[in-house]
Amino acid sequence: MSLFEDGHYQWRETYFVLFGKGDRPAAEAVVKSLEQLGPRYELKSVSADEQGKLESLTLLSHGDFAAMDVTYLSGDEVVEQVRELADEMRGTGLNAEENQRLEKLPHCDARFDVYHFEEMTFEPDEDDEMLDPGALLIVLERLARICNGVGVDPQSGTLV
Repeated sequence: MSLFEDGHYQWRETYFVLFGKGDRPAAEAVVKSLEQLGPRYELKSVSADEQGKLESLTLLSHGDFAAMDVTYLSGDEVVEQVRELADEMRGTGLNAEENQRLEKLPHCDARFDVYHFEEMTFEPDEDDEMLDPGALLIVLERLARICNGVGVDPQSGTLV
């Protein structure tokens, strides 16, 4: 079940992890890697394709008032998006680490969409900001590492 269908969660933003289809990880490897993050994270609804490669998962981090739906996508849409992102990023004053990530982009033809949700366990008040983005950043880094990929914040156009 997607968190979009759960009234206890409100979608906030979507991030990507871009990688080559050949580096698509096995669901079992992703689960093992995310479980190493400790009890702060709770995995749910992990699904894999016929070869055991990750299709989707849901990850909850109650202490951070955060949750994520992760889904796999590949094809022309991803290739076009990667091309546009690389064109936008070139010559924007990237540091050495960001340039290293940028160099990986032409080899990316698949992605994980990471839908970031806020857990709504209280009456919303515009002054209360309970959502901690740290959980998202940790998961993005872990997913990027396991598939030799690049995390992307498409709203700001930055490589994570």
